[in-house]
Amino acid sequence: MRLFVAIDIPEDVRSAIAGLVSKLRPACRNARWVRLEGLHVTLKFIGETSLEGCDAIQAALASIHSRAPFSITFRGLGFFPDERRPHVLWAGVKGGTELAALAGEIEAALAALGVPLEEREFNAHLTLARMESPRILEAFQDAVKKAGRLSFGRATVEEFHLYQSVLKPGGAEYTRLATFSFAGSKPE
Repeated sequence: MRLFVAIDIPEDVRSAIAGLVSKLRPACRNARWVRLEGLHVTLKFIGETSLEGCDAIQAALASIHSRAPFSITFRGLGFFPDERRPHVLWAGVKGGTELAALAGEIEAALAALGVPLEEREFNAHLTLARMESPRILEAFQDAVKKAGRLSFGRATVEEFHLYQSVLKPGGAEYTRLATFSFAGSKPE
């Protein structure tokens, strides 16, 4: 099983991003655009895991529940690794110290199970497109610059999820395996 931990995004944020993507897509047809219905904020990519490992991961994640809900905002666009060598177009996610702390708690809980630590610093974002070549059309970069620092909306984070990812020719398909609610949140 290929697993990851993520936060879902609200439908109004997804719709705002879909409107932007419909404007940007014609400027870079050779990009691999993500399926918008699968947009999520990844907190930890786990990778391939056995069924027994999945049970242990769920137990470890269930221990992370004593935090209060917090707000995140979705705004801005950027490229990884940078604008000169773009491989990924992303929308920004701002969650203050709470979001980074949650990702850190998840990282620590899973490291205790032998899940490798992330080598890069946590950088919350929504992946919108991947470019096969770092050389993309100048028109696409111009379209992204013209889009400016867009605001896509806000969300209150009260829970996070364990997902299974199945890679298919048309893109990855995600199945939610478990939900972990924060203290004080409504039970699912």
